[in-house]
Amino acid sequence: MQTASPTLDLVQDYYGRQLQGTADLKTSACCDASAVPDWLKPLLARIHPEVLSRYYGCGLVTPPLLEGCRVLDLGCGSGRDVYALAQLVGATGEVVGVDMTDEQLAVARAWQGHHAQVFGYDNVRFLHGYIERLDELGLEPASFDVIVSNCVVNLSPDKDAVLAGVQRLLKPGGEFYFSDVYADRRVPAAVKADPVLYGECLGGALYWNDFIRLAQRHGFADPRLVEDRPLAVTDPALAARVGNLRFFSATYRLFKLDALESACEDYGQAVIYKGTIPQHAGRFVLDKHHDIQTGKVFPVCGNTWHMLKGTRFAPHFEFIGKFDTHYGIFEGCGTSLPFAGATGSDAGGACATGACC
Repeated sequence: MQTASPTLDLVQDYYGRQLQGTADLKTSACCDASAVPDWLKPLLARIHPEVLSRYYGCGLVTPPLLEGCRVLDLGCGSGRDVYALAQLVGATGEVVGVDMTDEQLAVARAWQGHHAQVFGYDNVRFLHGYIERLDELGLEPASFDVIVSNCVVNLSPDKDAVLAGVQRLLKPGGEFYFSDVYADRRVPAAVKADPVLYGECLGGALYWNDFIRLAQRHGFADPRLVEDRPLAVTDPALAARVGNLRFFSATYRLFKLDALESACEDYGQAVIYKGTIPQHAGRFVLDKHHDIQTGKVFPVCGNTWHMLKGTRFAPHFEFIGKFDTHYGIFEGCGTSLPFAGATGSDAGGACATGACC
């Protein structure tokens, strides 16, 4: 299989040959600074050290309620997230990892038998391919419950093709849950052309509002921001080349739901979380602005109602209200820069993504 562009050649070289481990990274973009929840630590402890040492992600892509699900990992690298997810989906689920870098896939495949022995089942597959060409991999349309990606979409030269492929492969009600890097403005050409900045996940980062438009263009009407953190460029020479650009690592979830509207509309609805999702007995966090405590009536917009009612989360909620009365826009919806640590006139506001409630 031939590479699709010089950009992909650059990325393959950077991750396949130049980087030998996480210590070789020059910024905090492609590393996991998130606090690992206690329930996830035992899963990571069962993953082989060589797989962990070649990890270059920017967040955790382990959404809840995955048992029995079919999951696709875009840009799986050495397989850290695949092997974590394999334990969450269990023996009745499956995790498929896709990556274009032979060196990374070699590490992932070398330890597949080891992990099958540790877990007691073998429920993973690794495919060589490009996330812009998912239709070439023989994967059935509408066949995945969840698709994840960890600091990879920014590296793609054709993000439209990536989102189109995700939309095609997700089941109705399925979810794209992924961490990536975003900028507070459009990245200038000089930064995009810098091979190190591109390899470090900064040169290809989308302006956050362009990402929202991209997602909506491909049928994901209401992207939801789950968590985020500002990134630091610690190398002085690279920091000088970046200038005033600010970068953020952020985790979004996109639901494949035809019923979603382009804004958060108020229909007087509410939900009650039953506390029945494993590891989330006291509360369920849908996104940065929806921390739903168990047993409490929680007012929601129509979009949030659909995200819970039309997905794998439905059995864990009680649903109040219908769509027969419209009360206008849900209070607090805005379009400000959504990430934490932002300063200036574009910071603040209640909205997570340009659509919130």
